[in-house]
Amino acid sequence: MPTVAPVPIGPVPIGHPLRRSLNDELHARPFTIVEAPEHVLHLAILSRPGGGAEDHRRLARVCAGFGVTPPEAGNHFAHDFGHFRLKWERHTEFATYTLFAAGSRALTEPDPLLAQLPADWLEALGSDLLVACRIAVERRDAPSLPHDVVDRLGTMPLAGNRVLGNGAEVWTDFRIHEDGLARILLIDLDLRERQSGRLVQRLLEIETYRMMALLGLPHARAAMGTIQSLGDEIARITEAMAREDGADADRALLARVMGVAAQVEQLAAANGYRLSAAAAYHALVEARLAELRESRIEGLPTLSEFLDRRLAPAMATCRHAVQRQEALSQRLARSAELLRTRVDIQLEDQNRAVLQSMDRRAHLQLRLQETVEGLSVIAISYYLIALIGHVLSGVAAAGIALPAEILDGALVPVVLFLVALAAHRVRRRLARD
Repeated sequence: MPTVAPVPIGPVPIGHPLRRSLNDELHARPFTIVEAPEHVLHLAILSRPGGGAEDHRRLARVCAGFGVTPPEAGNHFAHDFGHFRLKWERHTEFATYTLFAAGSRALTEPDPLLAQLPADWLEALGSDLLVACRIAVERRDAPSLPHDVVDRLGTMPLAGNRVLGNGAEVWTDFRIHEDGLARILLIDLDLRERQSGRLVQRLLEIETYRMMALLGLPHARAAMGTIQSLGDEIARITEAMAREDGADADRALLARVMGVAAQVEQLAAANGYRLSAAAAYHALVEARLAELRESRIEGLPTLSEFLDRRLAPAMATCRHAVQRQEALSQRLARSAELLRTRVDIQLEDQNRAVLQSMDRRAHLQLRLQETVEGLSVIAISYYLIALIGHVLSGVAAAGIALPAEILDGALVPVVLFLVALAAHRVRRRLARD
């Protein structure tokens, strides 16, 4: 039986216009390969409003000093500058610069990687610089104890633990030292390929995200006093609603409710994004800590325990501020609803009074109409009788003997009856229509 040659098949079409970009998003921020000994410097710089262009200008200034062509767009850039490797990432609210250099660097000595960055560039960062951290990656074959790392860290560590199945140790004091940098000592005991890079990335993300989360704490503290004063004002409004009455009082209370509502909305607009962002960053910190798979070093709290005791209360304050803002909005809504109900009742009373007045006017109009109708019957009958009298007078003047006065008098009740009957039928027909 003859065989059929396979028909060559072309590549699968891309299909959806976003298919490739969505798939490449998984590879947008690759881990940097780190091999001990290595030194890492990490900076997190807050973005300014509409800061995409500003973030790229800052990166371009660094690249220009080394004759490197900066990227025109994008949120990730990595390049080997010779003396160091740079990894730049742009996030929603900040951009990070992470510098890697091979070799051992004592954390107690001045950071040589800082000297690679332009001095005026660092000074221009000003208040936008939120995180500045250095990590020393060392290789050892035996586990360490807290007093063993004091000389290398510069101070007694406040937190430390083994991570990734006891493949490495992490030591830190969570302090900003005289050089303006935080310090983390990472000791590679038995990490597999690429694990060091992932671990360094996780530690830097924990350091950055916890600081971003704590940005919400000043907003929460500042909001507490305003929330308390607004809550007291709502209580006074509710008390006045029970004590005062009348249209003028309602107008004054309504003005106060509107004033409080405006302040509540202003407070939510000023703090809502920052407080919700704090919760999101805190969730990222907890996720990164869980990925470390920590195990305790006797005598020191783990990173998770240390941060949980310090960071968790701050995040609870932020959550409490959000909850109080929501409760304040609900209290204000209930007070406004009570005031609206009272105003509606007053409007119903006014409408009832208006309807009663209209009913009285309609009744009077009906009585007046009946009176006018009776007068109209009399007037019409009078004119008809007068016409009949003129006719009878004409007949008598023509020589026909008629008792004109007797007939004229006798026709009065007949004419009145007929005119009244006709008016009654007309009224019934109009009512039926």
